[in-house]
Amino acid sequence: MNRILIAEDEARIASFLEKGLRGNGFVTTVVADGVEAYEHAAGGEYDLLILDIGLPRRDGFAVLRRLREEHATIPVIILTARDSVADTVAGLTGGADDYIAKPFAFEELLARVRLRLRGDRVPEVTVLRVGDLALDLRARRVRVGQRVVDLSTREFALAEVFCRHPDQVLTREQLLSHVWGFDFDPGSNVVDVYVRYLRRKIGHDRIQTVRGTGYRLCP
Repeated sequence: MNRILIAEDEARIASFLEKGLRGNGFVTTVVADGVEAYEHAAGGEYDLLILDIGLPRRDGFAVLRRLREEHATIPVIILTARDSVADTVAGLTGGADDYIAKPFAFEELLARVRLRLRGDRVPEVTVLRVGDLALDLRARRVRVGQRVVDLSTREFALAEVFCRHPDQVLTREQLLSHVWGFDFDPGSNVVDVYVRYLRRKIGHDRIQTVRGTGYRLCP
């Protein structure tokens, strides 16, 4: 079982990451400053580090630089501001393996985590199948029977969450968190809107409404 170190000082984001990763079978540890991040990561007990740039006591760049100077091989995914090209370039040239921009959807982060851990894990499934519905994750292509369906980025992300949890009731909050990320508004009706879009394209009866709770993808 892979162990992931989360170095993030914003409690809301750290909690979002920890809950999501634990829910997908990872063991997690959260630290809130750069000194702790370095000490934990340098110990060799973790398989991956999710590293925020703006950490107190020692910033993420300094943590990453010291780890790489000491030849630590732990994969590092840095978290950076949405439009901070300079941060992105600095992180990657400084030895990061990947980066993700804030705000982000959990499914995107999970895909990046799995990619960086692929050498230690069973190869990732690239086509998800539920009945005659097939999602090709690499080609970003959807088939219903023999018919190819065009989905928007959000529609595809929503369909992917459903296909990873077939016949399970998913709450609106879970869907918001996975598809729209930690910055979602829990009072929004965007999930209902996108479920309606998705039903039009893959079949209305395929996604069942569970009154008062959320939605279920029927096998």
